[in-house]
Amino acid sequence: MTTAEYSHALHTLVEDLTTALKTATSLEKLETLRTEYLGKKGSFTQLGKQIKDIAGSDKKEAGQILNKAKQQIEDLLAAAQETIATKQAWIDLTIPGKKPEVGHMHPVSQAMEEITHIFEQIGFTRVRYPEVDWDWYVFEALNMPKSHPARDEWETFFVDAPTDDQKGKMVLTTHTSNGQVREMERLHSKPPIRMINIARCYRRQQDATHTQMFHQFEGLVVDKGITIQHLKGTLDYFAEQFYGPGTKSRIRPFHFQFTEPSFEVDFSCHICHGTGYLDDKEEQKCRFCKSGWHEVGGAGMVHPNVLKAGGIDPDEYTGFAFGWGVERTYTLKEGLNLDDIRLLYSGDLRFLHQF
Repeated sequence: MTTAEYSHALHTLVEDLTTALKTATSLEKLETLRTEYLGKKGSFTQLGKQIKDIAGSDKKEAGQILNKAKQQIEDLLAAAQETIATKQAWIDLTIPGKKPEVGHMHPVSQAMEEITHIFEQIGFTRVRYPEVDWDWYVFEALNMPKSHPARDEWETFFVDAPTDDQKGKMVLTTHTSNGQVREMERLHSKPPIRMINIARCYRRQQDATHTQMFHQFEGLVVDKGITIQHLKGTLDYFAEQFYGPGTKSRIRPFHFQFTEPSFEVDFSCHICHGTGYLDDKEEQKCRFCKSGWHEVGGAGMVHPNVLKAGGIDPDEYTGFAFGWGVERTYTLKEGLNLDDIRLLYSGDLRFLHQF
């Protein structure tokens, strides 16, 4: 190594320290830099050891350059320490204090709390049932025997676990409807029943309006004389309470194996305002709803076979049930403008801080 090369290396080291000190705002950071440069394994110390590689006739000049660089480093550290100490010693008591960061509930949790409160006002009791459950509660008790084609639409995750002789395989619940018969069992098959069950569900599909893990809320009412008018009134009540007066909704005839008659429940899309398009010329379709309406879930009158599975006489009692996705219901809130449901689980703090 020549004297010129040695001088250049020391000069670069001093410049690096000067740059690093610009971001040192605490004495702790300053001490870290002191160790990094002047410690036993520091950058300057290691460079000082390389003086032995310089030719003998040039060592004197190299030593002078080394001592000058060390003095510069010590002067820079001393000046930085004085500046930091001065700033820390002076306090302006008139400056407002820094408020500590306060966390808040995830938007999905906020929605679940609001949903719970809405239904509690009309006598529903919130319960929670297993999210990993037996095939019998998820399918068979809901009028879907083994190998029944109605099972295909649920895109089920099966658990690699021993099979129960009576209740079958274990699955990740595809819907919260597994709580229907469990609630009947909990009440010893003695209505009246007014249940709201909120839990995670799992299905093998993911896109702008679906996630593989999502939340549902399941409503179940069983009593004497329950009719479809009671179901319709409950749906209208929820729409008014959750979305506000004037919310547009529609019910379409459908088929669910565990309700008869069955319906799908839709609400008007808040992004395209029910038009299905994002522009006046109707050239750009809304990718969230694609039609102006957004399906939130299903509903219907409880099938007699489901009542029988829960030990209730369908000739004496009737009931209705509904199951909606919490996330999909929440994204229809006016002003949210969320066109991709997957953002709710992105973990992006910029997104979550808005709620």
